[in-house]
Amino acid sequence: MASEEKLMSKKKPAFPISEKLNEYLKKHNRTIKIPIFYDDLLRFQGSIVVYDKNDEDTLWVRTYYTEFDRVEIDNSLKKIYTLLHSDGNDDTIPFLNIDAIDYCTFGNSKPFRVKVRNILNDNYTYFYVKKTDASRVYGLELEHILSPQNMNYLVYKDTLIEEHIAGIPGDDFIKDFLPKCTESEKAQIAKEFVKFKERCFVRLLGDMRSYNYVITPTHDFDHIVYKIRAIDFDQQSFEGNLKVYNLQFMKENFKMVEMVSKKLQNSSILQYKIEERSFMAKRMITAPKRTAHLIKCMKNDTISFPENVEKLKQDLINYVGDIAFKKCQNMGEVLETILEFVKRNYLNISTK
Repeated sequence: MASEEKLMSKKKPAFPISEKLNEYLKKHNRTIKIPIFYDDLLRFQGSIVVYDKNDEDTLWVRTYYTEFDRVEIDNSLKKIYTLLHSDGNDDTIPFLNIDAIDYCTFGNSKPFRVKVRNILNDNYTYFYVKKTDASRVYGLELEHILSPQNMNYLVYKDTLIEEHIAGIPGDDFIKDFLPKCTESEKAQIAKEFVKFKERCFVRLLGDMRSYNYVITPTHDFDHIVYKIRAIDFDQQSFEGNLKVYNLQFMKENFKMVEMVSKKLQNSSILQYKIEERSFMAKRMITAPKRTAHLIKCMKNDTISFPENVEKLKQDLINYVGDIAFKKCQNMGEVLETILEFVKRNYLNISTK
């Protein structure tokens, strides 16, 4: 198994939102004027480390602001919450409280996590404030179009607001929950992992190490259904090494990969891959204008380096055997070629 140091670049830059992408976001109601920016939250005066229930460092710190700043920031964050989850109406703001503003010291995005509580019933949820990055926005939008889940986020200038995706972090699940699962549950999780792996691979979402996705158990009437969702979209169509988009080459996923090999036959793995590609093809066919518009934005944008594009093109030619990738000039064209291949295969099979 290759090490992640050899697979991944040391640091990915943030790419600005292009004019065409901004037009796309406006058309699909993804952008709205917000009362606070990411940089405003950096004005915290102090912080303390946030520990988990086992007294281990979570790599988040709880921030503290001056009294004057806190009042202004709290009111602005409450307003953002209403914009993200409702129609922006101020009537609910008196019933909201900002319980915590945490800052992550790990990773590229350095996000803020905001905990919002309804004081009438103590229900709470989170949302995230991040620096805008075109890669991440494309990743969120592709997830919305091609996956079974809808994504809720807002972009305004250099600030990105993301809804919290609930679930058990993959690394915690593998360590604490997977060993307690029944054999039938492990088989079902293996199936979902194959589908998730295929979805990430096809749409070029990279760096899906176990802490970049969550596993969500849902209680059905006689069993538990497990689903896997990506939560980090920073590495959308950036890296040149094809293995970065394949979950099995991340050492953090080794136990999941091992479980798949034990629980599923090759014929079942192939079946689940075909099912996932067919699902993605159906999603593209049912929303053709939106998909085409997004891909057009990507084709006219820069979200990677030329050497990464050339490396990925060659890797895909070697992997798929399709010389169509030779004509690709950027990551948007590479992704378009892959998605067209998937859609074409689905249409060929469905018409037989």
